[in-house]
Amino acid sequence: MVKLDPAMIHAVNKPARYTGNEFNAVQKDHAQVQCTFALALPDVYEVGMSNLGLKILYEILNKREDTAAERVYAPWIDMEAKMRENKIPLYSLETFTPLSQFDFVGFSLQYEMIYTNILNMLDLANIPLFAVERKDTDPFIVGGGPCVYNTEPIAEFFDFFIIGEGEEIIVEVVECFIQWKKDGCVQGRQGLLKRLAVLDGIYVPSFYAVQYNNENLIESVLPICPEARPLVQKRVVKNMDEVTFLESPVVPYIDIVHDRIMLELFRGCTRGCRFCQAGISYRPVRERTPEKLRALAKQLVASTGYDEMALTSLSSADYSCLGEFVTDIMEDFKKEKLALSLPSLRIDSFSIELAHKLQQVRKSGLTFAPEAGTQRLRDVINKGVTEANLEQAVRSAFENGWNTVKLYFMMGLPTETDEDIIGIARLAQKVVDLYRQVTGKRGARVTVSVACFVPKPYTPFQWFSQNTQEEFARKQKLLKEHIRDRAIQFNYHDAHISYLEGAITRGDRRLSKVIYEAFKQGAKFDGWSELFRYDIWMKAFETCGIDPAFYNQRERSKNELLPWEHVTPGVNKEFLLREYHHALKEELTEDCRHGKCSACGVCPNLDVKVVDWGKRHD
Repeated sequence: MVKLDPAMIHAVNKPARYTGNEFNAVQKDHAQVQCTFALALPDVYEVGMSNLGLKILYEILNKREDTAAERVYAPWIDMEAKMRENKIPLYSLETFTPLSQFDFVGFSLQYEMIYTNILNMLDLANIPLFAVERKDTDPFIVGGGPCVYNTEPIAEFFDFFIIGEGEEIIVEVVECFIQWKKDGCVQGRQGLLKRLAVLDGIYVPSFYAVQYNNENLIESVLPICPEARPLVQKRVVKNMDEVTFLESPVVPYIDIVHDRIMLELFRGCTRGCRFCQAGISYRPVRERTPEKLRALAKQLVASTGYDEMALTSLSSADYSCLGEFVTDIMEDFKKEKLALSLPSLRIDSFSIELAHKLQQVRKSGLTFAPEAGTQRLRDVINKGVTEANLEQAVRSAFENGWNTVKLYFMMGLPTETDEDIIGIARLAQKVVDLYRQVTGKRGARVTVSVACFVPKPYTPFQWFSQNTQEEFARKQKLLKEHIRDRAIQFNYHDAHISYLEGAITRGDRRLSKVIYEAFKQGAKFDGWSELFRYDIWMKAFETCGIDPAFYNQRERSKNELLPWEHVTPGVNKEFLLREYHHALKEELTEDCRHGKCSACGVCPNLDVKVVDWGKRHD
């Protein structure tokens, strides 16, 4: 057990990040359980404590009497310095147990720019960074989360990955481990990995050999042991009402990013935006019943004391029973004055009546994501909304008292022209002018946030090249020149970070040495602009003899074997290619939930069905 000097803790920023003992935290005696699991998010406490997936797994594992699950996050640079100075290993928040003493350390892979933090946390924990160097006494390092559909750049650091939704497979992993121990830990680490590899949704990178051809492209990725599958498909929860959900989340002592109840309405989105990896990897739509959601809401309010609840999903306003559910939930918690929020409003599904209901307790600004500045480009990305949709939604909002609107866009999308960039400024100006038309006065506040587009695996845009940093900078300058109204605030992303993300997200195993080299040179918290060191990363690429442009600025052949094709969310490659060609033709594909099946392949490949509870009233 790690002992912390109070003087050291008081010398760092936000000491409550490191002291544990929060409300609803679960503490177990490790000597009384058969499996210990450290759940890690490689970012600061405030970010890690906001992750819904880890909260769910924490509760599932701790409901088992034979298992102890604890939390660990990346210490900020001041605390890391103190820990290294005092030779304090990275520890869990529940029992202050060093990470090296756990059976499993599971990292949630939310974003490519946290990969160096994973290495830094392993180093702080005195756990060998490379899987091949770990001994039988070391923990098994497991990864899960949104980035698992291309883990090749970090494959050498992990013992195995959980592909897809983890509620059911995490239990199977624990039971497999406990049985392996009872059997005498046959064949050591390799013995357990072989047992895990036969489970649906488990990918063990060391069980696959990657071959490259003379053009530096991947020639083959083949299993090298009989337990490994040629194709690893994701795990999917088929019935959201039956699977365990969060009931008693840990309540922090300090403010966190999402310091509220998070109630997951459903999983999946079939809107079909062609840039969106989540829209593919979380298919199909599976809703919870309103009755189940109301019961969960009551349990969560009672167990936490929060007075704010976010109704979460990829596109929360698409929940088929949303109107009646919001009415019922507000009636349920009238006395508590519970504030409700929808984090993801779509322009075409916006209802001012619904917004009024949601913001009776606390009124805030409204956020919409047109994504592109012209209708042509919105058709390319299959956004499925029009300028008229936005105008109608914003007009209704202004007529009912709102004056603050945030608009999200991307630049660098396939086929984009300067006219599309200038269209962003024109659209924002129309919103400002509309406020004057509706109210007869000034006072609108419009924020335009523009991200640099990064092509992602398992999207129709996975074959496209990414814009260069110089091109992103030129487009940002062009847009800034066309925003002339002081009512419009313009925010944009650091193109250097997006450039690096673009190289890693579509990378292969050869990038492991680049990530390792960058870590050795001091890279960490790369998603934090104040700590990101572009020069370190470019030096790492140079040292390793690898050109990042090979990964992010090369148009890929449709016949090329991509690094991630042996791990899949269940989608057919033929569907992605069709969508790629539809994009070039500016053709829309309808939402299969409400129209015809688009033959993406997910439902038959994974033996799962769309669950839409609104249709029971049809």
